[in-house]
Amino acid sequence: QLQLVESGGGLVQPGGSLRLSCTPSGFTSDYYAIGWFRQAPGKEREGVSCISSTDGRTKYADSVKGRFTISRDNAKDTVYLQMNSLKPEDTAVYYCAAKQSRSLAILQILVDMCRGMDYWGKGTLVTVSS
Repeated sequence: QLQLVESGGGLVQPGGSLRLSCTPSGFTSDYYAIGWFRQAPGKEREGVSCISSTDGRTKYADSVKGRFTISRDNAKDTVYLQMNSLKPEDTAVYYCAAKQSRSLAILQILVDMCRGMDYWGKGTLVTVSS
């Protein structure tokens, strides 16, 4: 069964940085989209960033462009979200999520949409406050 384990959340001051890690296991396809989503108190969950398992294709929400970077370390089977210049409005529970695909073409669409994931981690809390 596919599982996703997040780590790296915590308390950081505005303007600071954090790096989240997600270690997936159990993929049955080489093609999958994996990404980060967040949910702030009283708000709907939103997609933050997604990345392809193959060609490094990425997608970012407008609110994090230029501040957050998603990356993969295939040797460690880990996906990272480097978050810089953090703002109080970035405070949320961050979830790692994934969806498998049968083809590269569909995978590219999944990454571009960065939604509709099938598998979810338990989440890690990020609090940006002084």
